[in-house]
Amino acid sequence: MKINKKIKDFIQEDTLERFLKYVKIWSTSEEDAPKFPSTENQIEFGKIIVNDLRELGINDIIHDKHGYIYANVPASEGFEDKRAIGLIAHLDTSPAVKGKDVVPVIHENYDGKPIKFKKDKELILKIQDSPELENYIGMDIISAQGDTLLGADDKAGIAEILAVCTAWQKFPEIQHGPVVVCFFPDEELGIGTKEIDLEKIPSICYTIDGGQLGELEYECFDAWKATIVFNGLSVHPGYAKNLMINAVNIACRFFSNLPEAESPRHTEDREGFYHLYKLKGNEEKATAVLIIRDYEEVNNKKRMEYLMKLKNIFEYQYEGLEIEISYEHQYENMINYLQKEEKIVDIAKKAIENANLELKIHSIRGGTDGAKLSAKGIPTPNIFTGGLLFHSRKEYIPKIALLKASEVILNLIDLWSNES
Repeated sequence: MKINKKIKDFIQEDTLERFLKYVKIWSTSEEDAPKFPSTENQIEFGKIIVNDLRELGINDIIHDKHGYIYANVPASEGFEDKRAIGLIAHLDTSPAVKGKDVVPVIHENYDGKPIKFKKDKELILKIQDSPELENYIGMDIISAQGDTLLGADDKAGIAEILAVCTAWQKFPEIQHGPVVVCFFPDEELGIGTKEIDLEKIPSICYTIDGGQLGELEYECFDAWKATIVFNGLSVHPGYAKNLMINAVNIACRFFSNLPEAESPRHTEDREGFYHLYKLKGNEEKATAVLIIRDYEEVNNKKRMEYLMKLKNIFEYQYEGLEIEISYEHQYENMINYLQKEEKIVDIAKKAIENANLELKIHSIRGGTDGAKLSAKGIPTPNIFTGGLLFHSRKEYIPKIALLKASEVILNLIDLWSNES
């Protein structure tokens, strides 16, 4: 399929318009919320998307009580018997950084100099922060104002999928097989597939989520969460000699024994890590939560064994101290499933190359809904959205990425639709 200039110009305008609209809508998820989805604003965002889909004449839509959206995009005439393909993006943005009152800013004709932010004069985005910026000198860059994240993760994915649906409606010459569009809640919490109805999605899917221009991802971390509870003893500090067991103080000492070289700040590529991201408590009791990541499960098991050794040492050192450690396996490395699915991966590779992009095979230093779907028997690689520095106030996306990701999706469905 040849995507001519007229179609490209339309897609670029439509994707940009949708993206700028969606990032302004608050849809942050909330960790440890007692409900699913974790926030009502994801449901409200979903209602807007459902309305946008209906405006395109797509009426076979389910928006269920859990916030999932399933929309069946009818095939072009003569393509009804082709294999259905699923396109997935997530509704929520990360709770790590404020996602309310996002105001997108387009930095036109980026000149390579540091980008400054209106709402935080001390915040600066420079090439040292993201070397990829150098590739976009002379192009338009989109960021927020410095007091919020941007939300390209994953509002860009949603906008790109909707722009493709719009192109199918506006340009009937772009013929395609059946497509199921799916939008999930709470992906950022690692529970995006918690209430998924697998019967409503095809047996082959692709997430459109994260990754720089040209990236295809079919490997991710093996992921564990550890919850560690320190049970101490509170005594009046004036009379505490040989009696007090200060739980929160001991917890700090405990985590100072984790190897600094195995922290996110000091790891890259295929290196795993421990990441302590929550610690609260007092003398009587302290609770910590950390995540453990590696591409190989055996390496994570070694990290968990090390935590158990620390537990034994600290309980011996502080008589009366009790440490409880529990683990949750959050998701597997999806390469365990996708390395057997050569055709699914090869078609995605070709779709990227057909968009005149350099193909970049990248192992995700994180996870996607695709990891859990792949483990459930639905192979789901990830295709880039084009954004960078996600989950931060320096997050940005080059405008060209919005067009190119949409173009790749068009190529992807075209390739599947013309499979014999």
